[in-house]
Amino acid sequence: MKKNMMVFWICLLLGILSVIYAVMVHATGSGTAFFLIWIGIGIVVFLFGISVYMEVWKKAPHPIKIFAGMIVCIGLLVFCIVEGCVISQMHADGRGGLDYIIVLGAQVRKDGPSPVLKYRLDKAVEYLNENPDTVCIVSGGQGSNEPWSEAEGMARYLQEKGIDTARILPEDKSQTTEQNITNSKKLMKEGASVGIVTNNFHVFRALQIAKKYGLSDVCGIAADSTPKYLPNNMLREFFAEMKWLL
Repeated sequence: MKKNMMVFWICLLLGILSVIYAVMVHATGSGTAFFLIWIGIGIVVFLFGISVYMEVWKKAPHPIKIFAGMIVCIGLLVFCIVEGCVISQMHADGRGGLDYIIVLGAQVRKDGPSPVLKYRLDKAVEYLNENPDTVCIVSGGQGSNEPWSEAEGMARYLQEKGIDTARILPEDKSQTTEQNITNSKKLMKEGASVGIVTNNFHVFRALQIAKKYGLSDVCGIAADSTPKYLPNNMLREFFAEMKWLL
């Protein structure tokens, strides 16, 4: 019984931490409801702790135990494979001399780009300064919680950082990564070499999308991301990748 009690208190602590993390993610004002999944995880972990304490698992029929165990193992295997693929592209640095780079949009605010987008733009500035012949496509439409299009906000930021306006091509209609790629492709010359600038956790899926829509000479350029929100971004990317594959 002491062992069961210990498991219960550990699960209670993990559940509380998960809910606190959900509040932290929600406080970023990202405009999405994905933070709710952390509340769901906290509830599931807490209920698991209660079931262990009350020895519900021991009372379950053996076939149910086997089936549940198989589901958990398969789920963990799929999760590890997908996250391994995501991690494999988190340090992508592209290559020099690309014809274009595409900066994928993210939330803009009246006071400037969101932290996620600022990481992408700073990486783009770094690349553009090192490769003066590369043209930058800033891609992103205007969301309901944004003062102007993401493309406009990104173009302003790049100009403030000293990037020549002639090197910036705005694409201000996209609402998804797929649209970022397909709409940006229309602005490029045929057969151009392209770098996709996005946050490290997003590079793997972005490259999949780019290749599906005909960008054969493409590479990823990984920007940083905020460490404390990386667990949320990695989990969200897992579900996004599963949706993409299915």
